[in-house]
Amino acid sequence: MKKSITIIDTFGFLFRSYFALPPLRSNEGLPTGLLTGFTNFIAGIGKDFQTDYIVFALDSKGDTFRTELFENYKAQRPDVPEDLLTQLPIAISWVEKMGFKIAIRTGYEADDIVASIAKDAKEKGLEVRIVSHDKDLYQLIDDDNSVYLFDPTKKQVINEAKCIEKYGVTPKQFTDYQSLVGDTADNIPGVRGVGAKTAQSLIEQFGSLENIYSNIENIEKKRTKELLLESKDNAFLSKKLVTLKNDCHVISNLDEFTLPLENPILKISDELIKYDMTKILERVNKNGLSYKTEIPQSPQKKSIEKIEYILLDNENDLSLAINKIPRDSYISFDTETTNLDTAKAKIIGFSFCYEENKAYYVPIAHSYLGVGNQISHDVARKTIEILNRYKLIFQNFKYDWQIIKNNFGLDLKLYADTMILSWLLNTSEKIGLDYQVEKQFGHKMIAFDDIVKKGEDFSSIELAEACEYAAEDALWTLKLFNRQLDIFKERKEEELLNIAFELEFNFIYVLASMEQKGIKIDVNLLRKYKEMISQYLIELTSQIHQAVDENFNINSPKQLGIILFEKLGFTSYKNTKRGYATDESVLESLKDKHIVVPLVLKYREAFKIQFTYIEPLLEFGLRDKEHRIFSSFLQTGTATGRLSSKTPNLQNVPVGSQSEIQIRKAFVAKDGYKLVGVDYSQIELRLLAHFSQDEALVKAFKEDLDIHLQTAVKIFGEDEAKSKRAIAKTINFGLLYGMGSKKLAHTLGISIKEAKIYINSYFEAFKSVKEYLKSIEDGVIQKGYVKTLLNRKRLFDFQGASPILQAGILREAVNTLFQGSAADLIKLAMIKIHLKYKDNENVRMLLQIHDELIFEIKDEYVDEVKEDIKDIMENIFVLNIPLKVSVAVGDSWQDLK
Repeated sequence: MKKSITIIDTFGFLFRSYFALPPLRSNEGLPTGLLTGFTNFIAGIGKDFQTDYIVFALDSKGDTFRTELFENYKAQRPDVPEDLLTQLPIAISWVEKMGFKIAIRTGYEADDIVASIAKDAKEKGLEVRIVSHDKDLYQLIDDDNSVYLFDPTKKQVINEAKCIEKYGVTPKQFTDYQSLVGDTADNIPGVRGVGAKTAQSLIEQFGSLENIYSNIENIEKKRTKELLLESKDNAFLSKKLVTLKNDCHVISNLDEFTLPLENPILKISDELIKYDMTKILERVNKNGLSYKTEIPQSPQKKSIEKIEYILLDNENDLSLAINKIPRDSYISFDTETTNLDTAKAKIIGFSFCYEENKAYYVPIAHSYLGVGNQISHDVARKTIEILNRYKLIFQNFKYDWQIIKNNFGLDLKLYADTMILSWLLNTSEKIGLDYQVEKQFGHKMIAFDDIVKKGEDFSSIELAEACEYAAEDALWTLKLFNRQLDIFKERKEEELLNIAFELEFNFIYVLASMEQKGIKIDVNLLRKYKEMISQYLIELTSQIHQAVDENFNINSPKQLGIILFEKLGFTSYKNTKRGYATDESVLESLKDKHIVVPLVLKYREAFKIQFTYIEPLLEFGLRDKEHRIFSSFLQTGTATGRLSSKTPNLQNVPVGSQSEIQIRKAFVAKDGYKLVGVDYSQIELRLLAHFSQDEALVKAFKEDLDIHLQTAVKIFGEDEAKSKRAIAKTINFGLLYGMGSKKLAHTLGISIKEAKIYINSYFEAFKSVKEYLKSIEDGVIQKGYVKTLLNRKRLFDFQGASPILQAGILREAVNTLFQGSAADLIKLAMIKIHLKYKDNENVRMLLQIHDELIFEIKDEYVDEVKEDIKDIMENIFVLNIPLKVSVAVGDSWQDLK
């Protein structure tokens, strides 16, 4: 097995520990939050990750070669908090006392040390783990040579895929990306006016900074070209500044980096006692910690030696393999394609497995020079039809269903989806096949990026290599499924397993169908909006500059901060590492002090509408000849069970904005159809009434009274009820999600004392509610989980959390119960509606936005169908109080409000 080295970005890690933990102190008043985070990290070695060697990289004091290049490098960093400075030298001394190797060199930063050790370790054949949150180290990620970052807070590996997901560029392109966007934290200039989106787009088009400037005349946007030319020197200076040196440190003697044999925590026991940090010592003495422990070999690993991956590249062998499948077999099935976008993807082959240690790959459309025999499209289709008669197991069925639907016109039948099962077992854990297989079996799977070169797709992979990769997916999917069944049984979670088979698996079909239908966009209206808001932004920019008698970049928090707090002289109560804070809350507090502040708020709103909604939606709409947008709905995207969506995200499209620009108005019905919105009314409050059985709440809902008005009556009395209804509404919904008096006071613009009176009055009026909410919290503390209406479970590590996190967990638990239960109800309704109308072209379910469903229904069927859908939703589940939905019909989404 490949040995590994862990490189700690020491100062970066310690800084994050300081800000992540509460301000802990010893009995004598010494701050210990950073030290606690550090010792917890050391204690986690062997538990959070395994390593053979470890080294702590440190910054050297004084100037570096970067300050020689650019004297203002890091010149504007804010002062380090005194408490942090107090703890830093102690932590560094502990590193040495614990017996760890420290790497440092004058004139270089820790990042350069990390880069150099990583290069040397990579050349020595070691796997390299870099413990850091610093984005500057993303350039070192190298999946091909097992170099990755590890986030110690989230216990998360950051590899090339994470880099691309977050920034849209590969690690090899990261210095080019940073050269364009710059870095205000380190005072790296970049290209003024070029933001993340533009930088990503330029790198995607040209590949590197040098190539961008070599092709400067090919850049279509005039303004972008001008900005690049104006800042050319800064761009190349920035690249020198952000590019890490990898020749300033080598591993001359690998044994020096070996983990200490003695538990390192014990070596500083006297100091831990001195600083009243004895809990970790108690854990060492009681449990021995996980440090330097051997990973027990899983019994499943014995079978790895006998695993066979068989290429079925001729019809005879394929037929023989298919005909040997026993009648009652479970069969895992997986597709290999050209694209993650199911609308564009072409199938290249598929794999399946029904035996313990043998899996098969069927190649269909590999297209490299000299490719061998493959199975015809027609034979592949017939084979899939046969496999579809068995109990099929998938990892992410929704994707494979759409691939087979689009490429063969077949509807795959799901028996089980291991991704959904992973999510149900722990909604907060990673659900990818690679992660789950390594967790359950200790087997590291072949990574896609290890076999498919950038810019190519699976069709270019040689058949033998493709077989090993694809068949491995099928084999371990089946193994994982069998293991998951055992876990449900071991935990006595048969009820949770039933939810998978009776609800969640059926729901996948609904989402797949919605994704295929899409929703129509009025591209002409969006073009009009784009022109309007562009002009509006120009006008606002002029007004802002005139208001302060200075031109500056309004989108730059740093420049805006200088205008507000230096030029205009406002008092700054909230600063960030990068300078003055200028977020919305800060601006709201200043909006009455100068005319420029409300103008900036208007500018930010307009800017967001332009670049978050109008331009992306227009781009998506123009991709389809019918101008329909196809979003991806994520069933496992939230821990509560609510849906999320991406590319584009349609869950947070604003209800309204400026009077003349209504984004939802651009979502329209096709000709001859209407959009119909059906929305559960006050579903979470109804669930509160159902669960708490509070007499006043139940009575109000059963008598169909205005619940907010009734709350106002209870709190404020009959005379003030109508005028205080809005306040009552805020209280009703706020208390569901743990809103305290401070938050309520801020929301309503009242004193905390007054807010406390409101809350106490509410709980006095609805006595059972307070008791019920307390019972949810008690259940989480005692049991470590909360269950929704249909008994879907969310786990919480309450006992292992810090006090500040525990408060958040209690809020999340209440949130999960009500949001999750509402999600249960709407899923039940969607499944029933889908089954009834899935083959009816006159009725299309298009979107789900939390408690609302949007349909596209042919004009002549609207009245009939909307009443039927309303009836289904209101009677999908029997609560103690009636469910109620509102229905709206219109030509656009905006009409449904």
